[in-house]
Amino acid sequence: MNKKVVYWLDLADDDLGAAKALLKSKHYLHMGFFCHLVIEKSLKAVIANNTDEIPPKIHDLPKLAVIGGIWDRLSAEQKNLIKIVVPLQIEARYPEYKERIASTLTFEFCAKLLNETEDFLCWIKKLSEK
Repeated sequence: MNKKVVYWLDLADDDLGAAKALLKSKHYLHMGFFCHLVIEKSLKAVIANNTDEIPPKIHDLPKLAVIGGIWDRLSAEQKNLIKIVVPLQIEARYPEYKERIASTLTFEFCAKLLNETEDFLCWIKKLSEK
């Protein structure tokens, strides 16, 4: 695996560890933000792997998946995961949305989200090995 891919996957692993710690400490909104980071960096690893280019400095997960050439390979569950985490990165930063989003984040929901995020990262790692 090339160094650029390893770089992005290592960052994603670090963020996954942070997300786990945030779930444990019941910081659900921040945990969701870190789940977004894990998926974003995973997709940037795909771009580095599939295009041999530096990934763009954007946070749009569907666009990153398209640039990486894997949008059509994502399962319905993976696309749904992306749909769920996008607002956790963007809207959670703004007061008018933050309270509304935070009120929907239960431990059960966040534990499931974290599990799906970890599964997504594992899937990306398998893709990167080929």
